[in-house]
Amino acid sequence: MPVRFLRNASELADVSWETPLPVQVANAKPVPADTLLVATTTVTTDANRDLLGSAATELPTLDGCMQYRKLVWLAHRASNTAINYTIRARATDLAGTPLSSGWQTLASGTFAADAANPNWVRLDIPATGDGYYDQYRIEVSVASGTVVLTSKIAGVR
Repeated sequence: MPVRFLRNASELADVSWETPLPVQVANAKPVPADTLLVATTTVTTDANRDLLGSAATELPTLDGCMQYRKLVWLAHRASNTAINYTIRARATDLAGTPLSSGWQTLASGTFAADAANPNWVRLDIPATGDGYYDQYRIEVSVASGTVVLTSKIAGVR
């Protein structure tokens, strides 16, 4: 036996699995991205230096990231200099200890010198699919000299 509801002041309508009650979303708020890191780094020729300035290769740049499906890295470089980057990730156990030594390399590349957009760069981590890793290590270097890089990384749920 179908259930009936009053659609408006003068019309009754049947409710079933095929024709459910109408629903209107109210007070829905978008979930903002969480800022995970804001750092200014002097990028040098050292290939193992991360955004926090650490050359200790087992230390993460970001920790506790399991709840984020994607990270968005926005950066401003002080000069239009090519910057090499390597993104690494790994999982941890319940206590926060890495499951194994070493890292999985997710991406590596270069923010090339660009006349059209000389100072701003953006990178989605991972570039395709979802991440859900616990720890990330983001290493940066230049071929010669130094450049100041100001980075902001946001986590997207």
